[in-house]
Parts: sequence; C-alpha cells; structure tokens
Amino acid sequence: AGLWTVFTLGGVGSKSTTQLEQSSPLANQSLLLLLVLANLTDAPDTPNPYRQAIMAFKNTQDSSGLSASHPHAFQINFNSLYTALCEQQKSDQATLLLYMLLHQNSNVRTYVLARTDIENLV
Repeated sequence: AGLWTVFTLGGVGSKSTTQLEQSSPLANQSLLLLLVLANLTDAPDTPNPYRQAIMAFKNTQDSSGLSASHPHAFQINFNSLYTALCEQQKSDQATLLLYMLLHQNSNVRTYVLARTDIENLV
C-alpha cells in the first residue's frame, strides 16, 4: 500500500507543485525517498536492491510470473501506474520517475510503447 501511494501521489490531479506538496506531503516525500534510494551508487560487492527492484518489476496482468533470478522483483498494475503518471506530469518528481522507469525497466517501456493513448503522457 505504501508503494502504491508513491505511484499515485494521492491522486491530486492538476494542482500546482506547492499545492501537491501541501495536500499529500507523505506521498511527495515517499516518491522523493524512492528516487534517492533507487539512484544510490552500487557497492562493489552488492548491487543496489532498490534499483534492482525498479528494473525488474512486472505487470500484474503478465502471465509469466516472477523470476527467481530477480529476488527484489514484484508486480504492479501497469494500467493504474500509467494513469497515475499521466495525471502527475506537472510534478518534477513524477516526470523523473517516468524517465527512470522508461530507461531502466523494459517491461514498463514495452507497455508504454504499446499504448494507443500515448498523447496523454506527452
């Protein structure tokens, strides 16, 4: 539930950034924390588990299931994620999350490119 709050940002829609931070400060801070954790450098002997999770999560409607090779993998509904990201593109944090997902997660990239309503995101 906490991670879902990060992706939906409290569903505040078209409010300005200051209104966004005031109406859902926990969601805003959670998203910032997720971005910081995912962008930490890897240790020489251990890869960043947060980055590994961002790179490996899959769609809940994907029938292939989770792979044992990615211990930090999880599933999320890509349709809900896409809708939330489309609604929050006025937020710098949401745009950075979208950028990171498109570049590091091939499952998200494939899903977004397959959408017919990509103009909502642009």
